Amino acid sequence: MNRIKDVLVQRGLKQIWLSQELGKSYNMVLSYTNNKRQPSVETLYKIADILDVSVKDLLIDNKKHDLKQTCQIQNYH
Repeated sequence: MNRIKDVLVQRGLKQIWLSQELGKSYNMVLSYTNNKRQPSVETLYKIADILDVSVKDLLIDNKKHDLKQTCQIQNYH
């Protein structure tokens, strides 16, 4: 899971702009921002460079994400 869309929103940038800067189709960037596809590591580094953020800023911490899902599941039962 990634936070590309969150970072774009925080910076007031559009997905179409990122697609042009990245040299990828709008639909590909849309799939990244909606977490339907994950960019390759190389593409993730390019996105971080374009947005002037750390790669870590574009990723969701899997430990915190897993803990949140576990808590939701436990509260559901």
